[in-house]
Amino acid sequence: MSTSSQGAARLPFPPVVVAIAGCSGSGKTTLAAELARTLGGVPFPLDNYYRDLGHLPLAERAQQNLDDPAMIESPLLATHIAALARGEAVERPLYDFATYVRIEGRTETVQAGAFLVVEGIFALYYPEILPFCNLRVYVDTPDELCFERRLKRDIEQRGRTPESVRRQYDATVRPASLAFVRPSARNANLIVDGTAALDWKVEQVLGEMGKRGLRRFAR
Repeated sequence: MSTSSQGAARLPFPPVVVAIAGCSGSGKTTLAAELARTLGGVPFPLDNYYRDLGHLPLAERAQQNLDDPAMIESPLLATHIAALARGEAVERPLYDFATYVRIEGRTETVQAGAFLVVEGIFALYYPEILPFCNLRVYVDTPDELCFERRLKRDIEQRGRTPESVRRQYDATVRPASLAFVRPSARNANLIVDGTAALDWKVEQVLGEMGKRGLRRFAR
């Protein structure tokens, strides 16, 4: 059930916001999760902010291109990141990817913490959220490796066939990465090699945070 954030205590200091972007299969989600764990921070994936497609028949919803940045409700996303960057709590929507709709009447409360790790393929795309990000990281991974990782994930975790994964990748995923995701690397302060070991990528991000004086509240 939805829980009200009214009256929640506001942090006495502004949180540090780290944004991590990269193509699907780049390793950005793994890096963000490990960084949040290391810092004791709050993970904040963009996937919760996909637009509700409940006005369309289910078969038509499944045909929508979720790799288009217009499918994310970026104004709400920016409003929530701004609130969290002020140390306030927000009510984040819950999204059901099986039916492509937001779960009606339900949200989850996200409390601000010392660190907020924003993660998603479009984390560096929307100009309205960039000013709130103290550090912007892009994970640069070759297309071949991105596809191999996505293929493995979709077959093992989502019951997809190799043929369907390849069709979707060629039809929407790679074109979107070339049009929207890879160009967003120009908004990064730090670009890390997606083929490198996870602990080295984490160290690179932590090192850059240290240079910028952003680790003052790290546990």
